[in-house]
Amino acid sequence: MSQFDYNLLKVLEVLLEEQSVTAAASRLHLSQSAVSKQLSKLRETFDDQLFERTAHGLRATPRAKQLAPHLRQVLQQLDQFTRPNHFDPSDSEREFRIHMVETAYSLTYPYFMPELLVQAPKIKLDAQTWNHTSEDKLMRCEIDMAISCREWDLRSISHIDNIPPQLQFVELARDHPVCLVRRGHPLLKEEWNLDTFLKYRHLQVTFGGIDQWLLDDVLKLQHLKRDQAVNMTDFYSAMGLCEQSDLILCAPAKYASHMLTSYDLHTLEVPVDLVPGGYVLMWHRHFELDPSHRWLRELIIDKVKNVSRLNQRS
Repeated sequence: MSQFDYNLLKVLEVLLEEQSVTAAASRLHLSQSAVSKQLSKLRETFDDQLFERTAHGLRATPRAKQLAPHLRQVLQQLDQFTRPNHFDPSDSEREFRIHMVETAYSLTYPYFMPELLVQAPKIKLDAQTWNHTSEDKLMRCEIDMAISCREWDLRSISHIDNIPPQLQFVELARDHPVCLVRRGHPLLKEEWNLDTFLKYRHLQVTFGGIDQWLLDDVLKLQHLKRDQAVNMTDFYSAMGLCEQSDLILCAPAKYASHMLTSYDLHTLEVPVDLVPGGYVLMWHRHFELDPSHRWLRELIIDKVKNVSRLNQRS
């Protein structure tokens, strides 16, 4: 180990995440043969196969799984040790890993990304969809930051006060759900109230690693529920189906306003008393004083919150 190449640890980390030499090579911008050679060196160093080939890709051995949590800690320490205290965005080639709920992309990227490209033309953002593992990855510092939906309504298990204390956060924008129906929907001729809302079948979009909306939690407290005919994960497809059927689609208002220019849908307020939730930028305290991390956080917060304030005034 006296002449160990610590760059191999990054290769091991990516292989553990991707479970594929091909995918790892793509992320590392290396050839497959180069990654295979580095895997051979890792196997020799740790005197273990580390990965076994299966029909579905690579499977980590018990030894590799044992190394995984320590690996992240060592890489973080090396990263902090070698990173300069001064940060110049114009020269930085750092890659940030971000997890975001689907509806956050259109509410954030158009506002902060143009300025980022001007100030830091070499920086890369690797954004992936928020899922059930995202908070754990934040806690382990495996991703730099995340934008998720959190609730202010005390009836929700996703209340903002339930964010783990190890995570810092800033609310970027508030939002609330609205109902979308096709033009000519029969309910438009009826009195719009909770009875009408529950009379018709619904189209549910599950996103952000959340299986059930606050709306459904509140209805359940009243011993009520929506008749959900379809459950899907894509708002584009859901809006297309909503446009061609009598299904009711509930969607975040800010996101829906961006999408409605492409669909012939009518908007109604949800006939249930709900406290608006928010889009929250979160990061681990580990990154609090990192100058490059702070620069990106402040850029996102400044640009997105500024747009949110302007929209509230208009």
